[in-house]
Amino acid sequence: MTAPFSEASYSARIEFMVELAQRLHRYGTTADRLEGALTAVASRLGIGCEPWSNPTGLILTFSDPGRETGQRDATRVLRLSPGDVDLHRLAQTDRIAEEVLAGSLDPADAKTQMRALDAPPTPLMQRAEVVAFGLAAAAVAGLLRLPWLDIGVAGVTGLLIGLLSNVSESRPRVRTGFEALAGMLAGTMAVLAGSLIAPLNQNTVMIASLVVLLPGLTLTNAVSELTGQQLVSGTARFAGALTTVLKLGIGVLVSLYALDLAGFSPVARASHPQPAWIEWLSLALASFAFAVLFRASYRDYLRVMCAAALGYLISRFVGEAAGSPAGVFLAALSMTAIGNAYARWWHRPGAIIRVPGIIMLVPGSTSLRGLLSLMQHQDVGAGQVALLAVMNALAALVAGLLFGNMLLPPRRNL
Repeated sequence: MTAPFSEASYSARIEFMVELAQRLHRYGTTADRLEGALTAVASRLGIGCEPWSNPTGLILTFSDPGRETGQRDATRVLRLSPGDVDLHRLAQTDRIAEEVLAGSLDPADAKTQMRALDAPPTPLMQRAEVVAFGLAAAAVAGLLRLPWLDIGVAGVTGLLIGLLSNVSESRPRVRTGFEALAGMLAGTMAVLAGSLIAPLNQNTVMIASLVVLLPGLTLTNAVSELTGQQLVSGTARFAGALTTVLKLGIGVLVSLYALDLAGFSPVARASHPQPAWIEWLSLALASFAFAVLFRASYRDYLRVMCAAALGYLISRFVGEAAGSPAGVFLAALSMTAIGNAYARWWHRPGAIIRVPGIIMLVPGSTSLRGLLSLMQHQDVGAGQVALLAVMNALAALVAGLLFGNMLLPPRRNL
């Protein structure tokens, strides 16, 4: 048994808090939950902490309550990249923090354990993520009951985008324009297939191919932060999501115009011929793909898959009975409440349930479809219709998140 945390040095506790803050930010925690978690941990460690979070940085001010203001104050300013969801590392960070608070782990040892989480992914994990890109794209096309050609083109394109993502991790220049390159790849594959093989649902196939990159979750988090009075973080996150949509759209349109000049004339059609069982199979495959892409622990795969499937099914069947906004609202409310219950009684991050539970509800595809319609046809009316659809979906989703937290308030911020 180590010494209780009250005996740990002031500087060691600060270093632990800084490391914890960086981890939570890196693993996709929103500003309100991150700041709440840091404040709660600091209080139990016996130090004062005033955190300020935004998608690209953190400002942390620490103080020793036993001394006068200014005598032992410390401020850390951290420049960080926007975080991505990593459920395994988030759960491990949460476990380490709980052990520190329980007095069974020294803050210095906890910092060492958290840094050990930075081990690079194994080649098997990297290959699995690449395959998951293609699997998610094909599964989304299957959920829409597209023809087999459309499903195949979406899956192959998603796989190629996964390979491009893997390559871009070690090449900063490629990473900067990754979304635009992915959009160009999706547009090129759809046009070539529609021109050389057979007609297909061109825009829908392109959107399915890009589904992993669509910033629907970021848009949802941004509006959620704005409603929670996290105005700076919410505005920055919202701008980042719109920029991602714009980069994807520009990439698609560049490829479409270039191939048009080269003489390719794809035939587009609206066809959804698949039987109902394809949708159920696709739902299972999509749930598995998102479990891989969210980097869940192996022990959590079934939980993540069930959460993703349940959120989709609630939205689907309630939407058929009462309208799409009602379905999205009830699904978001249910998954938020279930995630909070999981965090309360299993003492693990509710994000393991909440994030996959809403991933197939987010309006990323609608925003990209609206941008493509606006820029392809120069139709302002189509853009306005898409904007209203995005706002309706966002409003229903954020309302579900808010009321879910009211129905069963979380005891934990993660």
